[in-house]
Amino acid sequence: MSDFTASVVETKNGFHVDGYEKISYDFTFLDGVFNPENPQLAECYKRWGRVLAVTDLNVYNVYGEQIERYFEHYGLELKMHKTKIGEKAKTIPTFLSIVDSMTEFGIYRKEPVLVVGGGLVTDVAGFACAAYRRNTNFIRVPTTVIGLIDASVSIKVAVNYGNYKNRLGAYHAPVHTFLDFTFLRTLPTAQIRNGFAELIKISTCSHLDTFDLLDKYCEQLIDTGFGRTDGAPEEVRVAADKINKEGIYEMLKLETPNLHEIGLDRVIAYGHTWSPMHELVPETPLRHGHAISIDMAYSATLANSRKLISDAEHRRILNLFSRAGLSMDHPQFDEEILDKGTAAILKTRDGKLRAAVPNPIGSCTFLNDVDAEELNAALRRHKELMREYPRNGEGLEAFVDASDTGYTENNKSEVKAVEVAAAKAGSLNGNGAIHGGIVRNGHMNGTNGVKEKLANGSGAVDGLTNGINGYTNGSKA
Repeated sequence: MSDFTASVVETKNGFHVDGYEKISYDFTFLDGVFNPENPQLAECYKRWGRVLAVTDLNVYNVYGEQIERYFEHYGLELKMHKTKIGEKAKTIPTFLSIVDSMTEFGIYRKEPVLVVGGGLVTDVAGFACAAYRRNTNFIRVPTTVIGLIDASVSIKVAVNYGNYKNRLGAYHAPVHTFLDFTFLRTLPTAQIRNGFAELIKISTCSHLDTFDLLDKYCEQLIDTGFGRTDGAPEEVRVAADKINKEGIYEMLKLETPNLHEIGLDRVIAYGHTWSPMHELVPETPLRHGHAISIDMAYSATLANSRKLISDAEHRRILNLFSRAGLSMDHPQFDEEILDKGTAAILKTRDGKLRAAVPNPIGSCTFLNDVDAEELNAALRRHKELMREYPRNGEGLEAFVDASDTGYTENNKSEVKAVEVAAAKAGSLNGNGAIHGGIVRNGHMNGTNGVKEKLANGSGAVDGLTNGINGYTNGSKA
């Protein structure tokens, strides 16, 4: 939630405005957020007497009845918007389907939407709230490791645009975030592993004690859902709670002075220099944790080549990724993608590379003076090193699957909803795409269809429906 104060003074030729925005939001650690014995979440909705909740369909299938009973217990009317949001469906049509539910619900400007799910859900639904009347409140209940550790900390919300991650978005803080780690009891191991990468990220460049704990308990943390599964050793749960709390706190200390990313030298951007490009390159995208792990492992090799970390530290980092089953390399992470990723991130970071690398473990430095020759040499060395690791450095369950893609029924229905809405508005004229077919991420074949459509120079710029038609035609290709 934010408040804005400003002053206006007259100048010789006009006026000058000084504005300052106060951003205020809370985090509450609460195991059992939907347990009727815990009224904290319900109290946020007493004023309204009702709740619009946006949640992932997978989360609903496991926790839907519990969520419904919780709000029924407190006499709050509940409407659920259920979706399947994955990297291939983190798109404008999915965003618009949430906006449609907000309109049908008649959401008030200050009435908070409840967003329950992983980082992808909170990203898209948060962006819908940021856009709806330019500023609609929301409350986050993250349910994955990435959601709890990483996405919950940031106020960034976004959707993907073509093959560009999070290209369309906003900075929009929730009014409250409830952190309930009991959700990890039912989270698949692949998703636990996926989120583990975010903890390696923050600890490698900013918190040595946390890195040491991850190194000590790596396999046990992943196998026991961070100590939350039945029979998990108490020692592991205690370590997990310490890791999670200190990891979130460290992230907040680094992020809150720079919520709008005005400063571009960001410690938590370790692993995010080249990953925004190569994450979506495979036909089936890499899971986010695996994409940033490749970036982090390569960056560690680059740092070692510059003697910023010792050989022992370098191996310790690589060994931790390998033990966790996280990716350190991929066949499509090659010199061409490295070059394209470098060119893209230079635009994002105002002309400088600003590559965060460990120097040593537990601290960070930023590289700007790296040329293509050095980057490619480090990549060749990195790939040679990967031959010494299982699967040549490729990870376990590294790619998104049907449980977290939204490839099929979800995206088809949401694209259809956009077509219907466009038809009602009289805009189905076959001219142009959503600036080159944003909707292409909804389906693998549709993606190829839109790529081909764009390559053929269809002039997709301003309209709505050609992107939808590109998807439809692509899905038949």
